[in-house]
Amino acid sequence: MIITRDKSFYSTLIKLSIPIALQNLITFCVGLADNLMIGSLGDSAISGVYMGSQVQTLMQVFSTGIEGAILVLSAQYWGKRDTGSIKKIVSIGLKFSVIFGLIVSIICAVSPGWVISLFSPDSAVIASGREYLGVLCYSFVFFCITQSLIASMRSVETANIGMAVSLVSLVVDVALNYVLIFGKFGFPVLGVRGAAIATLTARICECVIMIIYVFIIDKKLKLSVKDLLTFDRILLKDFIKYGSPIIAGQVVWACNMMANSVIIGHMGKEVTAAVSIANMLNNLAYVTMNGMAAAVGIITGKTVGAGKRDKMTEYAKTVQVIFLGLGIVTGLALFLIKNPFISFYNVSEEAGAYAKQFINVLSVTMVGTCYQCACLFGLVKSGGDIGFVFKNDTLFVFLVVIPSALISVKLGAQPWITFLCLKSDQILKCFVAAVKINRFNWMRNLTRDAEST
Repeated sequence: MIITRDKSFYSTLIKLSIPIALQNLITFCVGLADNLMIGSLGDSAISGVYMGSQVQTLMQVFSTGIEGAILVLSAQYWGKRDTGSIKKIVSIGLKFSVIFGLIVSIICAVSPGWVISLFSPDSAVIASGREYLGVLCYSFVFFCITQSLIASMRSVETANIGMAVSLVSLVVDVALNYVLIFGKFGFPVLGVRGAAIATLTARICECVIMIIYVFIIDKKLKLSVKDLLTFDRILLKDFIKYGSPIIAGQVVWACNMMANSVIIGHMGKEVTAAVSIANMLNNLAYVTMNGMAAAVGIITGKTVGAGKRDKMTEYAKTVQVIFLGLGIVTGLALFLIKNPFISFYNVSEEAGAYAKQFINVLSVTMVGTCYQCACLFGLVKSGGDIGFVFKNDTLFVFLVVIPSALISVKLGAQPWITFLCLKSDQILKCFVAAVKINRFNWMRNLTRDAEST
């Protein structure tokens, strides 16, 4: 059987995918609003904010590792309906998340200019990036708390709250962007600093709403402050054991993103601005795919945790068909809408031309992104074979992506060729994913019996 006839699979996939995808879309709109409004200030401004945003993205990558550990373990315990263990896992994850957010915030608050200079040598870009990051860094702790709590809710199949929180963030961010960037309603013109203040305010609102929901409104976990003060040595060991490969994988991905930013940043502000535009469209395309892949991960964790191996095999075959089709459709859409999308930006003709080339590359690699992301992250990682995903990412990043991009730059290749090298793993990973998934050796129950925790 290639396609499952289990209606509950499709209903759960839709039920979880829609709010997660909408949350991703709203988050994208927040970034797009920043991008478009800052883009009106010129290439240096948008490049500086892009570099500042890369620091935030790197922070998010690490934070996502902690969230992934929460989600994978909690989803499997949810399959057993063991909410007591889930509470302990959430408590552990929150502690790690807060500590990490504080460390990154302090580094960026002390030396924002130095941090930006790691990505770009352009003085105008550094100046804009320093102004942006110097404010944005204070939002990192709030963001980490919010995302950890959202992950805990997703693990028990409550996805709507993340969407609601993101909607509030969108309204706050866009409104304050308009007021503070351009100096409306009597406020001074703050430019990139205004965009950072808007984002900080939105992050604080997100965090407050999530805390209220999780600790007061939610009826599934019924998390309390007392739960946060508990210490479970056995589950801490499990969190470190199974969470470390997830976090390490995110570290690898962070290294990849940093290398990407450094390579792109040294190719000029026009190329940097073009990559910012291309990545924004890529993120838009990523919205639906990521929402569905996240839903697959929740279903996988729950099904494996419940010990339903045969059912999971059936689901895995269905997922491959769905996401291969989704990748083809999404890639075609990217190709068709690139010109109207670029026209929204007030950038130089050269930056616009580069953006078209980069989006053409993305329209091809998106097919691979959809398939391998669903397979490796939605199935393999959530199914319990966490170490494989980490090893696979490490090999591709350090042996394929970064070396090929550096060689491309050294040989003086066109920017789009270098960009293709940076995205090459999205296609190559598909072959690995296809073999791994169809061996069905990745289903591993990571839970313990309640009495043992």
